[in-house]
Amino acid sequence: MSNSENQDAFYEKLKSQLYETNSWPSEYLYKFIVKSDIHKIAEIEAIFNNMGAVIHTIESKNGKYTSVSINVLLRDPESVIIKYKEVIENVEGVISL
Repeated sequence: MSNSENQDAFYEKLKSQLYETNSWPSEYLYKFIVKSDIHKIAEIEAIFNNMGAVIHTIESKNGKYTSVSINVLLRDPESVIIKYKEVIENVEGVISL
């Protein structure tokens, strides 16, 4: 299975789980890890700009990485997945949790 197929399977499973466990619209909490670079953090924040998102950042103990938590109200699971893909495609080196 290619990486793309694995990703597609992951997102389909996530979408199914989100439909089962939430009523929509619903708040969703994203968590990302990036190297502590203000430009990378700003790229993530820009993706959620004008959505009413609450964004918290916490730098790791040694300052090398930053955790970015984003709580945002979304209309459906497809919206959740669109934002995941947008972050993964536009922010180099990001890890989604």
